[in-house]
Amino acid sequence: MENSAITKQLLETYYRGFARKEGWEGVIADDFKFIGGDMTHTDEPVVGKAAYVEVINRFSRVFQRMHVKEMTIDGPNACVIGNYDYLFPNGKRMNGDVAEIWKVKDGKLDSLRIFFDTLTFDKNTP
Repeated sequence: MENSAITKQLLETYYRGFARKEGWEGVIADDFKFIGGDMTHTDEPVVGKAAYVEVINRFSRVFQRMHVKEMTIDGPNACVIGNYDYLFPNGKRMNGDVAEIWKVKDGKLDSLRIFFDTLTFDKNTP
């Protein structure tokens, strides 16, 4: 059973690296599960650390800056509101929040489910 201190430490390490777009991968479980971005497959996670790294490599081209706006932790579960400055391929700039629901298992970030404005992404990305 994970405690809140471990969850907080993992998330702080993740977001410190994520904001710099490097050094966040070390806290991700090898069998990491990610749900987000494709609202037609909400019960079919992207599975595996390598697959998640690929998702984030694509996403990193769109966001210019991010910071954690709020973080709530309860043992191995956490909810983070991340705030992102976007620069879309069409040149449009925008700021928005993403709700990020985390689970920790065996000392690693085990899963993430995100909620965000998918319509804005659809309109501004090819």
